[in-house]
Amino acid sequence: MEKSKLPRRFRVYLPLIILYVIMVFVLPRSPKFAYDYKKGSPWMYETLVAQFDFPLLKTDAQYQSEREKAGSGIIPVFRYAPEVAAKAEDRLTVADLGKYSGVKPALVAALETVYSKGVITDASYLDVQLNETIYVQKDRRAAKVPVSEIYTVSAANDLLLSVMCDTLAPEVADSLSANVLADLIVPDLNFDQQMTELIHDQSVSNVSRTQGVVKAGQVLVSNGELVTAEIEQLLDSYKEEYGNSVGYNGAPAIQWLGNALIALLLVVILFFAIYFCNYHIFDQYNKYLYVLLLFTLSAVASSVVAMTDPSYFYLVPFTLIALYLLAFFTKRLVFIVYFISLLPMLIVAPEGVELFVIYLTAGVIGIYVFDYFNKGWLQFVTAFIVFVVMVVVWTAFRFVDGVEGIGSYRVVWNMALGALMSVAGYPLIYLFEKMFMLVSTSKLVELSDTSNTLLRLLADKAPGTFQHSLQVMNLADAVARAVDANVPLVRAAALYHDIGKISNPQCFTENETPGIKYHEGLSPKESAQEIIRHVSDGLALADKHNIPDVLKEFIQSHHGTTCTAYFLNQYLNAGGDPDDVSEFYYKGVNPVTKEQVILMFCDAVEAASRSLKDYSAESISNLVERIINGKADEGQLSDSDISLREVTKIKEVLKSYLQQMYHSRVSYPKRASRAVK
Repeated sequence: MEKSKLPRRFRVYLPLIILYVIMVFVLPRSPKFAYDYKKGSPWMYETLVAQFDFPLLKTDAQYQSEREKAGSGIIPVFRYAPEVAAKAEDRLTVADLGKYSGVKPALVAALETVYSKGVITDASYLDVQLNETIYVQKDRRAAKVPVSEIYTVSAANDLLLSVMCDTLAPEVADSLSANVLADLIVPDLNFDQQMTELIHDQSVSNVSRTQGVVKAGQVLVSNGELVTAEIEQLLDSYKEEYGNSVGYNGAPAIQWLGNALIALLLVVILFFAIYFCNYHIFDQYNKYLYVLLLFTLSAVASSVVAMTDPSYFYLVPFTLIALYLLAFFTKRLVFIVYFISLLPMLIVAPEGVELFVIYLTAGVIGIYVFDYFNKGWLQFVTAFIVFVVMVVVWTAFRFVDGVEGIGSYRVVWNMALGALMSVAGYPLIYLFEKMFMLVSTSKLVELSDTSNTLLRLLADKAPGTFQHSLQVMNLADAVARAVDANVPLVRAAALYHDIGKISNPQCFTENETPGIKYHEGLSPKESAQEIIRHVSDGLALADKHNIPDVLKEFIQSHHGTTCTAYFLNQYLNAGGDPDDVSEFYYKGVNPVTKEQVILMFCDAVEAASRSLKDYSAESISNLVERIINGKADEGQLSDSDISLREVTKIKEVLKSYLQQMYHSRVSYPKRASRAVK
């Protein structure tokens, strides 16, 4: 009964490694928005409430219009060149006007006027004349200048020509203008394209993509509401922010590392859950692989639904995982493994916490009610109860979110279909039963039917043994319930553990015909061998009648490696060799599982209780203590996973049950005879 060490067999860890690799790829690398919608169509999901604050985006048309407007209103930038005016004045000063030099002061004044305002090319003026102002950059500072105050090259030349015409004759002015003033006007304001484009780009980029903020808790759209353009934009905004708020935008390698660590954590948790709940599953490799398969199916289903349409989470019958486990394992293991199998959903689903609580609650309730409603149409009762539980928990979350009423018929409908699918999918248990060579609870119940061929043969050929088996079954049932063992398995094992006595029923005292002593004339060794043979005979009959291996293990272990004490003592009392007693011992195996230990105890106690002459509480207590302590002293529990606390509980149940079974009855008084007159 000491704690087993961690398994060292590679075949235990190989499936875990495969499961780990699957989990790494199953875990999503980015979240997916849970809903599909289209403008003009009704919202088919539950009422959607904002989980966080998010900015409201502008429509594409609105955003593009604002960008174009921002770009078209850009004031062009011109860079001022002060050296141009100085060079022009120098050229005019040294210009030879001959006898018309008297006009030079007026020309200098006009030239100063022109360059004080600024000169641009005619082509540039055509580009900027629609603008009211331009930027003129001087000495690292830019100032706004009205376009109307700036001279073009042609306008400046016209000004100089008019000044000359005021003093000179028109033909003289034209001649001087063509010869002397032809290249005097040069633009001192040059268009700065790079700076203008920079300002343009900054102005366009400064146009906000959003137009306000939507606060967390606000109802975005209600179930059945028509998706208008405004609602569509609201949903688009929420969808975009969803990926930023919930998702991961870092390096892919880091995300893969995170997935790897989470997958490792899940696999390790599952491994130790199996280790602490039922270590011997590692020895029952088919059961071990079955548990890993169910966990894998749950994880893969969660991931697939999350990547396609998360609303289908309510449609997938995850409670089936609990029922599939319940068919082959005790509730203790079922609860823990089912809990762990839902953890991937908690990670990948958008509403992971809510879904986890819903399915955990529904699964736990389903496990309990399935014990009562597991036959025929009663399974629909289980499905209905699971559905009601899911709706209640889901509605509770809606109230927590501040949404009145159920609000989404689609979700409720999916829950109903999912609950029905749990009934429709349960027959797959028989496929798993064949694939993994397991024995389901339904199969065990079927085998426990006393009208089965082998049990009817036992009742006909060995009625005493059959009654003994029934009593052992009742004892084992009570004990198994008290220590959370597999009740259907123990009941079936109790009925079949002694089927080997069919081959030679008269050899056993419970089947002896009055007046016939089978063992008279046999030596103690011969008698012992006849008794011991019922184990091998039982295995042979089990093979012939296709009894599952799990029940064969009970046949082989219910006596363990104990001895036939009656005939051994008879042999030793007659002077037999103490070193030659191997033929008096069973060649079976020690019990391993809790259920096998229970059967060994109940079988021995029930048989021994028939020999009691006094059924007082003290004598029954002494009998139970002597037998169970004797099994422990003989080393029969050395390979089992049963605890001392459970052994103590078994003793208490056996004592209580036997006291009730053998309680004294009231002695009925006889009717006094009357004299006949």
